[in-house]
Amino acid sequence: MPTPAPAPAWTVGDVTVHRVDEIPLPPATGPWLLPDATPELVRGQDWLHPHFADPDGTLRLASHTFAFTVGGLRVLVDTGIGNGKQRANPAWHDLDTDYLERLSAAGFPPDAVDLVILTHLHADHVGWNTRAVEGRWVPTFPRARYLTARAEREFWAGHPMEEARRQMFEDSVLPVERAGLLDLLDVPAEGLTVAPGLRLVPTPGHTPGHVAVELTGGGGTALITGDCVHHPVQLAHPGVGACVDIDPARSRATREALLASLADTGTLLLGTHFAPPTAGHVRRHGDAYRLRPVPAA
Repeated sequence: MPTPAPAPAWTVGDVTVHRVDEIPLPPATGPWLLPDATPELVRGQDWLHPHFADPDGTLRLASHTFAFTVGGLRVLVDTGIGNGKQRANPAWHDLDTDYLERLSAAGFPPDAVDLVILTHLHADHVGWNTRAVEGRWVPTFPRARYLTARAEREFWAGHPMEEARRQMFEDSVLPVERAGLLDLLDVPAEGLTVAPGLRLVPTPGHTPGHVAVELTGGGGTALITGDCVHHPVQLAHPGVGACVDIDPARSRATREALLASLADTGTLLLGTHFAPPTAGHVRRHGDAYRLRPVPAA
């Protein structure tokens, strides 16, 4: 198998953040996920072109994760869709990608990862928690502690699950729990520092225990969105929500507060589903915002 191309990366102070690609998401993802982001609304934001939307108003979205070393720890934020998972969404079903090879090529072989941070427990964020070995789902990162908010796990424990979600927990969450690798964290309103330079920021609404991930080093700051922001069009229209938001009103309020806190600060915003160039600075524009892209090195 050919050696994967170097992972795109950004320098945040003295920290290098690698984007580890899994797959681009198909054009049908946008209308399903963000139904209020109509082609007319998208075309009204010319700054979304050419990176984040097509001229006809079709949104560009992707599945990738972020890896970096901070405080001496190798950290992975979210784990994507995963290979060989039986999923109702055809774009996620039974994938066969070279994601692990890409992750290893970036300097993060599975046995070397120390922390896996799960922004929330949706299928496209937990899939590489596990991989199939001799017909069983086993933790992909056997030396790592997997971290997520206690509020997130407790919500799903008490939430009626349809068959697709039950299957996802069975193949991607429960094996990690059974191995004793999942740590549930109480994340207060001011956030929770989990390692030097690494803080979980509560961003509820998409799910009750959703967190964004802030990293700092050498005077630089970056924030990884998870799904509190799915696409840059939501900077111009924070009221555009996802069809799978558990609490749409809270999701909008969280997004508005987060964008206001980031605007014109120099913090690098790294979108978990943003198409390349994936990262940028939030700038005020009228009564909303735009993303000024920052290409990877």
